[in-house]
Amino acid sequence: VERLRKQGIRDEVILDTMGEVPRHIFVDEALASRAYEDMALPLGFGQTISSPYTVARMLELLRSGGTLGKVLEVGTGCGYQAAVLSRLAREGYSVERLAPLLVKARRHLRDARAHNVRVRNADGNMGMPEHAPFDGIVVAAAANHVPQPLLDQLAVGGKIIIPLTHQGKQSLHVIERTAQGYADRKVEDARFVPLLPGVG
Repeated sequence: VERLRKQGIRDEVILDTMGEVPRHIFVDEALASRAYEDMALPLGFGQTISSPYTVARMLELLRSGGTLGKVLEVGTGCGYQAAVLSRLAREGYSVERLAPLLVKARRHLRDARAHNVRVRNADGNMGMPEHAPFDGIVVAAAANHVPQPLLDQLAVGGKIIIPLTHQGKQSLHVIERTAQGYADRKVEDARFVPLLPGVG
């Protein structure tokens, strides 16, 4: 948490929350000793758990110092970010395309007592239309463009935090929905696995 503060994370609520969620329970035992280093770690299936800074930064951008109502996460992975979100949002929803990862994530979320997050094995590009609209959507994989279903499922006044790839480079973007349409703001460089279609 002190390192995150030094790296520029200012939201004390997020810092406190990340201090409460035991990151080591979300990674394989062999990697548990490295769970608190500021790096992405492999989860298998070509997926990674994002570095603590990346998780904190995305959630800081999503929260913007306010409260979070209903939030959708695309890319459950091991469930770590969903566990942090469960303490920040009133309702959490998370979608993961890889069924074996979701089995692990469900167990991790149970162990972390993240009872207000619903997870599903589905194509993240499609979101969860039956639970829309969402006040916030956080996408933990890089896309070439923002999937239209996610834009459609965002409430007016809501935000999507998503890494986008342009000419081979990734950057983190904040997409805000207003009554007039969508505003896109590029924030900083990013590095994520690609957002893939379908389920596995």
